[in-house]
Amino acid sequence: MPVQHTAALVPIKEPTDQLVLAQALALALTGNPKLATFSQEIRAREAATIQANLIPNPTFGVQASNFGNNKFKGADGDSITIALSQLVELGGKRAARTELAMLNHELANWDYETQRINVLTQVTQAYIEVLAVQQHLHLAEQLLDLARQMVDISAAKVRAGSVAPLEETKAKVIQASAQIDLQRTQKKLLASRQRLASTWGGTQVLFQSALGDLEAIQQPPVLQDLIQRIKDNPDLARWATEINQRQALIGLEKSKAIPDITLNLGVNNYLDDGNAYNLNAGFSMPLPLFNRNQGSILAAQRRLNKAEDERRNTEINTMTALNVVYQQLNSAYVEVTTLRADVIPGAESAFKVASRGYRLGEYDFLQVLDAQRTLVGVKTQYIQAQADYHMNVAEIERLIGGSLTSSAIKMSGGIQ
Repeated sequence: MPVQHTAALVPIKEPTDQLVLAQALALALTGNPKLATFSQEIRAREAATIQANLIPNPTFGVQASNFGNNKFKGADGDSITIALSQLVELGGKRAARTELAMLNHELANWDYETQRINVLTQVTQAYIEVLAVQQHLHLAEQLLDLARQMVDISAAKVRAGSVAPLEETKAKVIQASAQIDLQRTQKKLLASRQRLASTWGGTQVLFQSALGDLEAIQQPPVLQDLIQRIKDNPDLARWATEINQRQALIGLEKSKAIPDITLNLGVNNYLDDGNAYNLNAGFSMPLPLFNRNQGSILAAQRRLNKAEDERRNTEINTMTALNVVYQQLNSAYVEVTTLRADVIPGAESAFKVASRGYRLGEYDFLQVLDAQRTLVGVKTQYIQAQADYHMNVAEIERLIGGSLTSSAIKMSGGIQ
């Protein structure tokens, strides 16, 4: 059973400098507008449970007779009847109705839990995107610095007469392109920060940067271990309550097949004789000759069958999603470790050799440019692979309803 979240939470102030993932998650839990709507629905169903447990109100009635009869003059022969009637529900209707309302309330809690995990996943992935774009911005700044250095080196070589002025022109073109890429990345970072802030209802971004280490990766656990934990997924766990709710609905519809009794108690008073009173008592009940609520009972049974089919479908879809995301996580892990151990060191070494050789006149500008493009390409690929890894971790944690491992990824107070 999920933890109920119905009390209003105190809003958390967004930091104006550095943000950590734990802060972003807390901000979303208190400020996400969609999450707030689920909390209101829980309160509404609490009220509906109270209403379902109430007994019917008695009915008070007054009836006058004989005042239109010509045999009597004026109101001398009028008869006044005062009566009370009370509907008595039989067949356990109130208990069945209350049980159904309580299960509806429990389902609202599950809906909240599902939405809560979805919001936390959305925040985590938006946070990872910000970290990745920050890394891309840092790389773009490095690329611009390298481009400026190449312009300075090319200009010096042109002045020395060792290369043609065309090489300095090429270097300036590369510098201009790097400047454009830097500006594009800056705008992309602003957009990603705004998307993150929107998860807690923020209309403007106050934090300046997000803290976190994308290089903090671990080898994924065995898939079978994750499959064993998939039962904690609220999308699956809620179906036990859903099945109980459909069974309770059948019980309620069956109770309606039992007719209720209305008890009546009244007194008559004749105005022509103020001392004449008659006490009346009786009861009434419908005869279940034609309508025994059989159609509603059958419909409720069909809905129970539908719920069982939907639960099986949810299990299959969740299992399929877990397998797909797990393969993506493994692929990202292999890519990150390979790039880190082999590809990036080789590309950095090649670029250093080409840069040093260009200064000494051993390599031409195109060779340096090719080495630089290779290095930037693999570093860009490395950042994306890291982001993909963490994105898939967040998705798997949503599917299993908890942390991937006991020592989960930590990004400055991050994914727990």
